[in-house]
Amino acid sequence: MGSTTQPRLPVIDLSSKNLNLNSSSWVTKCDEVRLALEEYGCFMAVYDGVSEELRDAMFLASQELFNLPTQVKVSNVVDTPYNGYIGQQPMVPLYESLGIENVTTKEGVESFTKLMWPSGNQSFCDNTLMYSNAVAKLDQIVMKMVAKSYGIEEHYESMRGSTTYLLKPTKYLSAQGNEEMLGILPHTDKCFMTYLYQDEVNGLEILAKNGEWFEVDYSSPSSFVVMAADAFMAWTNGRVESPTHRVMMKGKKDRYVLGLFANIKDYIIESPQQLLDENHPLQFKPFDNYKYMNFYYTPEGSTSECPLKTYCGI
Repeated sequence: MGSTTQPRLPVIDLSSKNLNLNSSSWVTKCDEVRLALEEYGCFMAVYDGVSEELRDAMFLASQELFNLPTQVKVSNVVDTPYNGYIGQQPMVPLYESLGIENVTTKEGVESFTKLMWPSGNQSFCDNTLMYSNAVAKLDQIVMKMVAKSYGIEEHYESMRGSTTYLLKPTKYLSAQGNEEMLGILPHTDKCFMTYLYQDEVNGLEILAKNGEWFEVDYSSPSSFVVMAADAFMAWTNGRVESPTHRVMMKGKKDRYVLGLFANIKDYIIESPQQLLDENHPLQFKPFDNYKYMNFYYTPEGSTSECPLKTYCGI
């Protein structure tokens, strides 16, 4: 890695007991979240909204899901590119994921469950719905805090109702041998915000501003990586940059991750006026989150050094 001291993600306690909106520490905590995002593009949140029992049930369900026959998993096809099943790709042979759209709704989870288990799987359905709504609540907390710190609460409230959630259960096969193997290529996320929850196997790495990679060490079973994505970067007028990240696998254990992705649907994203000034001129034109995601998978988007700036930069 090059340097003796590696960066570490800030750890911020967002447990319910520490989130009294009427306390004097609320504004300080909001600023802490904003500053962490401005410095790293992500941070580690300690969050008590997911019980140990639900955590165990979700990772057990993930194993059950990935053990299904490939011909069943490939039926997970959705309109948005790469939001459905991905696997058996030569460039990332260790990577496999599925996508559950509208996962905070009963209809969204039931539709996916019936696709995977035509005869039904009620426990998967119930646990996935409960988990996704718990993490969506974390998203709403984080967004409320960012909006408070920037003084753009009204702007966020007008956009909040347009948020939809995609859950991507993901499996990384163990590295075969003693050497590290690439789990997923370096990238930024194209949605609005990302919430990553993993089992006990590490592997996520962030590209620091000094150009060095550092590994994210999940400090506890209550830890979530909260990560800004490209659409959030545009919304904040570049004050928060979406971090480049990858997964490197080592050791003999498979890695399971639950990624909840917040997207903004049927709403034009634009930077609030409060975030524009002489030192921060407007960087991005108003745009549609889903149209941007579709653009990214075109030849122009996928080969661009910064797809967001190519798509809607000024």
